Amino acid sequence: MGCPMSSPCHTSAVLVVFMAFAVSVRAEQLTERSCDVVGDESSESQMERALLKKLEPLSQMRFNVTVEKGKTENYVYHFRVCREVNSTLRDFGGLVQTDRQNGKTTVIGRINETQVFNGSDWIMLIYKGGDSYGRHCSGEKRRAVIMISCKRGVIASSFSIISEEREKEQECFYLFEMDSSLACPAEDSHLSVGSILLITFASLIAVYIIGGFLYQRLVVGAKGMEQFPHFAFWQDLGNLVADGCDFVCRSKPRNAPAAYRGVGDDQLGEESEERDDHLLPM
Repeated sequence: MGCPMSSPCHTSAVLVVFMAFAVSVRAEQLTERSCDVVGDESSESQMERALLKKLEPLSQMRFNVTVEKGKTENYVYHFRVCREVNSTLRDFGGLVQTDRQNGKTTVIGRINETQVFNGSDWIMLIYKGGDSYGRHCSGEKRRAVIMISCKRGVIASSFSIISEEREKEQECFYLFEMDSSLACPAEDSHLSVGSILLITFASLIAVYIIGGFLYQRLVVGAKGMEQFPHFAFWQDLGNLVADGCDFVCRSKPRNAPAAYRGVGDDQLGEESEERDDHLLPM
């Protein structure tokens, strides 16, 4: 049975639609937008995508630096990696300048016009499409250049502004720098030939001892020291090594004459027999 348009049923339906719309808008606001490389999606290179993915751990961090030049300039620069500084404004501002004297904000660069490239130990992140200069640089849009240098052991540190180039007719920019281990190349873990041989030799010895022990115990049924593989061979080898050490390291020759000599029968002569004649019975 249908409800008339003036009934409470109609009011409830309007409220449900309104709530669904509010929830969808709120969900869209909570979803932060990320970097969009300059150009069509089909023209984005795999290198740029890989670099942006490499910088993803920095996206949840915020960086600020304050610059004071006398009494006329007092600015705070807010920076985020591939995220909007103020997501509620939905202005794509990835690097924003705030004038501490009057509270005015200026977008230096936007994440929807991003360029990124790298070298051996650095990554260059560029936000284009900022607010226009006005009187400087032929009125072109501002641009932020962030130089991320390799520093192992830190995820991010030392965010600072280097300079602002605005005295040219074109291609003006703000230059920033920071340190991060994400810009470092992968550390090589090549082993030397000697290390490889040593590891291989140690592995073979371990396999020989463990395998031989199991064979002697489970198959042959040996007990005690006889469980050691080729026990008799190694025992003989140990004796030979001991003899070799004795031969090389002993301090006195093996065939050295004794310190005393026994008296032989040839030295007694016949005199001893004559002296015993008187002891014989008559």
